[in-house]
Amino acid sequence: MKLQAYLSILASKMTRGLLRAVGRGGTDFPGRVAMKFDHQILKRVSRGVTCIIVTGTNGKTTSSRMIEQALTDAGASFFCNKSGANLISGITAEFIDNATFGGRCKKDYALIECDEAAFKEVSTMVNAKAVVVTNIFRDQLDRYGEVTHTLDNIKIGISHSPNATLCLNADDSLVASIAGDCDNPVIFYGVNVPIYQKRVAEVSDAPYCIKCKHEYVYDYTTYGHLGGYRCPHCGYRRPEPAVAVTEVIASDAEHSEVTIAVGDQTYPAIINLPGGYNIYNACGTVAAGKALHFDTETVVHSLSAFAAGFGRMEKFTIDGTDMRMILVKNPAGCNQTLNFVTNTTEPAAFVVCLNDRDADGTDISWIWDVDFEQIVAMGDKLTALYVSGVRADEMALRFKYAGIPEDKMQVIPDYETLMQACAAQDHPVYIMPTYTAMMDLRAKITKLYGIKNFWE
Repeated sequence: MKLQAYLSILASKMTRGLLRAVGRGGTDFPGRVAMKFDHQILKRVSRGVTCIIVTGTNGKTTSSRMIEQALTDAGASFFCNKSGANLISGITAEFIDNATFGGRCKKDYALIECDEAAFKEVSTMVNAKAVVVTNIFRDQLDRYGEVTHTLDNIKIGISHSPNATLCLNADDSLVASIAGDCDNPVIFYGVNVPIYQKRVAEVSDAPYCIKCKHEYVYDYTTYGHLGGYRCPHCGYRRPEPAVAVTEVIASDAEHSEVTIAVGDQTYPAIINLPGGYNIYNACGTVAAGKALHFDTETVVHSLSAFAAGFGRMEKFTIDGTDMRMILVKNPAGCNQTLNFVTNTTEPAAFVVCLNDRDADGTDISWIWDVDFEQIVAMGDKLTALYVSGVRADEMALRFKYAGIPEDKMQVIPDYETLMQACAAQDHPVYIMPTYTAMMDLRAKITKLYGIKNFWE
């Protein structure tokens, strides 16, 4: 191995060790240090590893946690970027942490959550065995651009992944179109039935046919632009999924019960998280297991046992008050969160933390495309609404226009004061932060209440 590669690995390991010693995450910076010595170090340390890449707009972290449980239950030797550091620097740091000083990976499998914009570069260095594409929604327009730009980035990444089996969401017309532009084996997954009895109002991010630009007709819709689409003009339509949810039996505040069909075989499945979007994440996980030739029954069973990723439906109790932290970052994901939390059967308090840093997206106009009016419709079930974050005033203005009563809304900039107010609630609290707000708030909760660090 070249000296520069050895120095790269040494520098990354030392940097992470020092950062962890002082209580910092060390998830991204060690990779940046490593790449200063050897920009190609990721290619060197990922050789010989069976890699699963999960990308797309929403659901990457939760899908990865589900697949992680499936790998565990299958007895596989693996590592994953559990911290959510999904740019090339964070991925590089994780590979190096699991490699010897000589650059050989200690594990057989690598499960990598990958940012959809970073995928086109990561894929040039990592030889993926399976690629799971969750969905494509409008997200951080200042960084990603329109949905077709995100689609193009993913297509470029796939063009660099000739050995990968693609697990594509059949219900997303954008994602499904990828199959027509590549030679990779494809496993389509999807949901054959509506998910919700009542859906929030939302604007479709892909109302027109990607082939001929005519408007789609839907036989049913699950959420956003996902569902049983077909173009009456050119005939482009939802492909038949090889892995499909055929029945949603029950869904409550803790879990969902569904039936999943894989070919001619059906499996009852309990998904250890609530929310219709997590039904899709579970279905994609079963497709990934099929791509890796894992036992399907083992994979399906693992859906009942996985732990939520930090900030993604993460549940914890502080001073006797149950709380869930749910990352929000775009209209589609936020509407699905609202669809879940506003249909709870008991009173609840809400926290929304809005930041506009680079990792959040500097354009916060998306909050006006979210159906926050659903919170108003809760009536007396809404016990309190706390607003925080760098752009708290703009968020409070949005809630004012939504019709939130002034006596139920309070702006609390300080996170320690905010958490004290939450802990004083007699009912569950749902915390909905954008990314950097989640990281700051999560660190404060760890410091104040001893909740585990986000990278653990």
